[in-house]
Amino acid sequence: MKIKSFGLRGLTLSALATTLLAALPAWAVDPFTLRDIRVEGLQRVEPGTVFASLPFRIGDQYNDDKGSTAIRSLFGLGLFSDVRLQVNGDVLVVIVEERPTVADISFSGIKEFDDTVLKKALRDIGLTDGRPFDKALADRAEQELKRQYINRSMYAAQIVTTVTPSERNRVNLNFSVVEGDVAKIREIRIVGNRAFSESTLRNLFDLDTGGWLSWYTKSDRYSRAKLNADIETLRSYYLTRGYLEFRIDSTQVAIAPDKESMSITLNITEGDRYVVKSVALEGEYLGREEEFKSLVTLRAGEAYNAEDETSTVKAFTDYFGAFGYAFAQVEASRDIDRVNKQVAFVLRAQPARRVYVRRINVEGNNRTRDEVIRREFRQLESAWYDSDRIRLSRDRVDRLGFFTSVEVDTQPVPGTPDQVDMTITVAEKPTGNLTLGAGYSQADKLSIIAGIRQENVFGSGNYLGVDVNTSDYNRQVVISTVDPYFTPDGVSRSFDVYYRTTQPYTEQGGDYRLITPGVSVKFGVPFTEQDTVFFGIGIEQTKIEPGTGLPQAYQQYSNTFGETSSSVPLTIGWSRDGRDSALVPTQGRLQRFNTEIGVGGDTRYLKANYQIQQYIPLTKQYTLAFNGELGYGKGLGGRPFPLFKNFYGGGLGSVRGFDQGTLGPTSPIMSGVQAGELVNIGGNRSMAFSAEFITPFPGAGNDRTLRMFGFIDVGNVYGENDTRANATDLRASVGVGLSWISPVGPLRFAIANPIRKFPGDRIQKFQFQIGTSF
Repeated sequence: MKIKSFGLRGLTLSALATTLLAALPAWAVDPFTLRDIRVEGLQRVEPGTVFASLPFRIGDQYNDDKGSTAIRSLFGLGLFSDVRLQVNGDVLVVIVEERPTVADISFSGIKEFDDTVLKKALRDIGLTDGRPFDKALADRAEQELKRQYINRSMYAAQIVTTVTPSERNRVNLNFSVVEGDVAKIREIRIVGNRAFSESTLRNLFDLDTGGWLSWYTKSDRYSRAKLNADIETLRSYYLTRGYLEFRIDSTQVAIAPDKESMSITLNITEGDRYVVKSVALEGEYLGREEEFKSLVTLRAGEAYNAEDETSTVKAFTDYFGAFGYAFAQVEASRDIDRVNKQVAFVLRAQPARRVYVRRINVEGNNRTRDEVIRREFRQLESAWYDSDRIRLSRDRVDRLGFFTSVEVDTQPVPGTPDQVDMTITVAEKPTGNLTLGAGYSQADKLSIIAGIRQENVFGSGNYLGVDVNTSDYNRQVVISTVDPYFTPDGVSRSFDVYYRTTQPYTEQGGDYRLITPGVSVKFGVPFTEQDTVFFGIGIEQTKIEPGTGLPQAYQQYSNTFGETSSSVPLTIGWSRDGRDSALVPTQGRLQRFNTEIGVGGDTRYLKANYQIQQYIPLTKQYTLAFNGELGYGKGLGGRPFPLFKNFYGGGLGSVRGFDQGTLGPTSPIMSGVQAGELVNIGGNRSMAFSAEFITPFPGAGNDRTLRMFGFIDVGNVYGENDTRANATDLRASVGVGLSWISPVGPLRFAIANPIRKFPGDRIQKFQFQIGTSF
């Protein structure tokens, strides 16, 4: 009986191939037909895994080439440290030695990271519980852990791996870490600058040598990504100020021997400052040369600005797209006069062929119906390609609020040069919200909040919500539903059924209440992409429920018109929203005007209010914001303006620094221990003006909603007995604040100092609230 055995242990793939070729003559066996195949040495690996990797079966012809292929296949599984083939007559015996598997991975000495973060990093390179283990994988794991620490600027971290054998051919891995201290930036140098001071250029960087907020921002920790971003910021700074040939020659990052400090040196060549000599147009401009010239932002006689060049090319391309030329080519060529330090531009355009959109595809909407997305499109199928309409379509779908991302891609139709297909890809987000919790504000005190809302009911795009809020001064139950496309033209319809119990903001401790149940319906008619007009009507009833702390004005109103007043309010409103974002606006304007007219019931009145917000971007980080609000109410038909429709001023959303709702007319309390004491009852006229300087909160990262601001507020509230409202009566305050769109709602803090106040005004310098806008 002839027995031949051959195998491999611990070889790399390249060594494997070489060894096989050299050893084949020694292993040679005469070809024969396999009667049986046996596998020995298995502990955890299933036999089927081995048999599936063999290039032959029982009854097949076996030879040396097939044996070599079998060994390579089995090693390729990564499950075995040794593989041998033994021929015993016409029986092939496959003898394997399994690699040990990882039983457990543990860490010691780690403070900077959570264990789960590191285990995920190791899992990504293939090292995790239950996987085969080898020394090369452990070495890769050490390098990955060091990389994680280097990303945190901890270059002195030392890692020692301990492998402990366990039962059943398993091993336990322990990574012992001595973290060391964080390497901080000791010095940042810029060499070669002449036009701008080194301090001016360093102030452009996110990286710095530390400051009073470095413990939070970590700006003194080196990061290659941050340095690259700072280099691009520096490059942009020069290119937008005329330095056309600016370049960065080298970047040097030096780590101190103790690995706890580092220095960064940038060597730059500024070059000369160039002025735009001329701008000329060449090529085909559809007979609209003058219109294209108006889009040019490069100006002769002004310093070269790379952003102007880029924006001009983009504006040309977009304008061609508005006429259906989706593949227009626009190139800006420069003719540099280095003697006179001037640069002449030639904008060459080739619009190519006009195209139309053959088909619009929608992808990624597993829940939302196609029609909900398609009805927001302004680019239509079988219509000429229009880049403006495509951009507007994308923005309208994004503003639905149902998706985390909205992307539009345009692809040429193969074999048809004048057609394109458009694909809009969305990533859906959960649109349901179940709320159960508690809130607290200085005005409303403790409140219990519960609600269920679905902004996209059954994928229809409709809104349905039930909200319950209870506090010392405002309690309500509201059921709302909104159909944004009540008609195919985009007219919206909303229903509200509500029950509110309110009490004017006061700390007098009274228990009187205003109880208002009601129902209303409102329609919104879009006249333009930004303008919507609202029409609505409702039925409501307001009851003045007597109790302690009832102001004399309410008692007199109740004696004259009764404790219960019914009304049929008709509402007419208008809104124009041109802001770049509803949550975190940085530019644009918002205007709202709303009128409420009591046309039936026991009351006859007119109530109107107007609001305007203007956002002006000063830089990419800083924004100047203005807000103005005017309110006016008047009784009609010889009847007074209802007290329960009054405006209130003071506090967040009005003039900060003054107690919530305490500006304006007052009335004495009728009875009780506070009889004769004055309480605020609001007024039929109000005004409030605010200006804010807004900046991102240091270290907020990608959370754009976390912002700091400084502000100045001016305003007051006036009653019907105030014959005139003038500037001498206005209150004013200045202060700083913090705003954040938190998981529980918009959160706003303010510390204000009144700079114009009067005796009797109630001051409250620190104020906060959840859910307050501007």
